Order: sequence, then C-alpha cells, then structure tokens
Amino acid sequence: MKIFSAQFEKSTVKSNQFFFSDFPEYVFAGRSNVGKSSLINFITNRKKLAKVSSHPGRTQFINYFLINHQWYLIDLPGYGYSIIKNRKKETQKLITDYISFFKKNLTCLFLLIDCRISVQKIDIDFMKKLKAFGIHFCIIFTKIDKLNQKTLNQNIFLCQKKIEKQIFSIPKYFKVSVKEKSGKDKIIHLIEKFNKIYENQFYRKKLMIPNS
Repeated sequence: MKIFSAQFEKSTVKSNQFFFSDFPEYVFAGRSNVGKSSLINFITNRKKLAKVSSHPGRTQFINYFLINHQWYLIDLPGYGYSIIKNRKKETQKLITDYISFFKKNLTCLFLLIDCRISVQKIDIDFMKKLKAFGIHFCIIFTKIDKLNQKTLNQNIFLCQKKIEKQIFSIPKYFKVSVKEKSGKDKIIHLIEKFNKIYENQFYRKKLMIPNS
C-alpha cells in the first residue's frame, strides 16, 4: 500500500470533543518519549506531520491524521508523564476515555516500547486495560538501531517473558528504526490487511440496514 496523502485533521483535549467517522483508526500509544510522533512521520513519509520533541510529555492531546482519505493514524499522549504541571491525571483520563468509550472504529492499537528499556509496570497495566476493553493491539519495539542484534534479541525475549508472567503470551510485534528507516513495511502491510477486513465488514453492515 502506498501512502499518497497524509494530513493533520484535528486535536482533542476532552472526551466530549471526540468524533465518529466511517474510517478505521490505528492508534499509536506508549510511554512518553518512546517515539510515537517520529514513527508516524516515518510511516507517512512526512518530516513534520506529527510534532516531534526531545522532551517527554509534550503531546497533551489526541491527534488525528487522515491517511489516503480512507483511514486514521492517531497519536495518543504518552502515558505516565506530563511536562505540564497538574495535567497528568487529565491526560490519563483522556486516554482511558478514548479506548473505553470511543473504540467503535479502533481497528488496532500499536503499543510502542523502547527496546533498550525493560517493559515497565505501567506498560503491563496498560496492556491489562486494553485486554479488559477488548482492544486488539500489537507491540512495536522502537529505536532498534541503538542496540546490537544479540542484545536486541535478549531484551525482546525478556520482555516476552515478563509479559507472559503478568498477562498472556506476547501479541504480534514489530521492530523499527526510524533512524535507519527499517521496519515500517510490515506495519503498513498489516494496516492494509485490516483495512480490507474493515471495509468488508462495513459494507456487510450497510447491506443489513433496511431502507427507510
């Protein structure tokens, strides 16, 4: 699938600003400064579509990006940290509200984990929340260029064991390096696959609706 169009659609800071569409939504989530915005720019071949900051906790809104006029990439605020004082609780509530009440078109959530850092309790807690809400998710290990292959494989293995001990077997995962421009093709291929499934389901539902 070629991405020929990518545009910022809107930001929401409160749950009453959420909107519904007929398009599938693919969500990027993770701890602050894990590389969500950089990955969005990489996947869409745009340098400044999503704002990138070296300071954690900058993204305070849910940002919607319309891709190919057919589906959304959504950048959630990083969980666990906020650069703005007294904003952490509001940000976490915004994330929870989105994945719990406004998940109608949430086709897949990509949970980003820095491959250099062991999976944290806050990551495990978030996975448990996704499982409780019935959200389909995959894991993306970011910044793989920072490690040699042996250490990378060891870290991923340890993450697998930690997740399995706490919850369940690890879901499908990807390895990505924005710096070395590697790993995005498999993610785009999965999105393309889900888009076709979503489209088929959407049209089947429309055919079941009687004419008024």
